[in-house]
Amino acid sequence: MFSHSSAMAKQEAPAPLKSLNSDNPTYITFINKSSRNAEAWWLDFEGKPVSYGAIQPRRSLQMKTFLTHPWIFRASDGAKMLVNLSEVYFPTPVQYEGFGYPRYQPVYVTAPVYSLQEYCIRLIRSMVRKEDICKLEIPEGLRKELSRDPDLLRDIQILDAKRAINGSN
Repeated sequence: MFSHSSAMAKQEAPAPLKSLNSDNPTYITFINKSSRNAEAWWLDFEGKPVSYGAIQPRRSLQMKTFLTHPWIFRASDGAKMLVNLSEVYFPTPVQYEGFGYPRYQPVYVTAPVYSLQEYCIRLIRSMVRKEDICKLEIPEGLRKELSRDPDLLRDIQILDAKRAINGSN
């Protein structure tokens, strides 16, 4: 008898958005290609962000990390940044140069193309004091968004939920 479920290719669920183990080391160089400071956040074994500091524009951070250790980046105002054109970076396997030395693989940190709404929210936040936001004559939804501080933990939960739905890294 033909089994529909056995005939279909099984899709693996994406790894949770947290570090799983420290079994396979790899070597990377995060290169900040943006015009803003980029804060490096490693997601630990519980999925909690751990700061590795800010990388100044056109500077880099070289490090040893592990294959199952996800990384995300944020600008100093909490705005999302991309890592190799993704919101989350999962390291790739180590590569070796001559004489068996590991090669530090370049990983590029860039600013995304923000939507008009995201750009306006960032601009208004930089120009209007938080206590004055309620005085703005703008739609209530925008006022609520402006009142809400950037929240890295909330962003991680949203990214994790998106990954579960989409089934991708």
